[in-house]
Amino acid sequence: MPRYRLDIEYDGTGYAGWQRQEDQPSVQQAIETAIRGFCAETVSIRGAGRTDAGVHALGQVAHADLAREWPGDTVRDAVNAHLRMARERVVILSASRVADDFDARFSALCRHYIYRIICRRTPLVLESNRALWSPRQLDATAMHEAAQRLVGRHDFTTFRSVQCQANSPVRSLDRLDVVAGNADGLIEIHASARSFLHNQIRSFAGTLRLVGEGKWSADDVEAALAARSRKACGPVAVPHGLYFRAVDYPDA
Repeated sequence: MPRYRLDIEYDGTGYAGWQRQEDQPSVQQAIETAIRGFCAETVSIRGAGRTDAGVHALGQVAHADLAREWPGDTVRDAVNAHLRMARERVVILSASRVADDFDARFSALCRHYIYRIICRRTPLVLESNRALWSPRQLDATAMHEAAQRLVGRHDFTTFRSVQCQANSPVRSLDRLDVVAGNADGLIEIHASARSFLHNQIRSFAGTLRLVGEGKWSADDVEAALAARSRKACGPVAVPHGLYFRAVDYPDA
């Protein structure tokens, strides 16, 4: 069966997350339903990451096995047509034929996320489901310096959900940069790693916000990491500030 790589963008607002749910809308289900509408095939697609409810994607990747071979542009346009008819907030950016051993999840070398914070006195309207609102200005430089204490291979028990199903809390964090964005008041947290724990980036964002507010120091962040206790973590940031940005694969 020909295997296709799907590069996907979606607005996570209103979805229960990526993974298919029995009684709630999900991104995975929306795409599988659209594929069935296109070629009358019932398929199960596998994504590179299982984003939570409310989390967005700029470059999620999934793979799908179809019964016959189609041009990639045909797959993209046909699936998008059915997504549009169903009023889904999901779009296939590209579809391409890949090797049979390509796996969107297990072939991934690195995953990249962005967490967006907008600092301004007034509440967000256009960006209300697109970023975390901070009514006070945050010190992005201090946040970045503190974030570097988390880069490397560590036990991230402090920064993972108690419901995390990963076998080990140890992960290698390749990048955690805090930068001022192009728009006034915008701060972006860029995180890269081969894999992340459940709620890890949102836990980072909530903790680093405390640093930006002057309530915590870089030493406090390092102490929280060393504590290996969920109780030492700052507040978990809201999901709608998080974006699955991209995935790296071999020979891509």
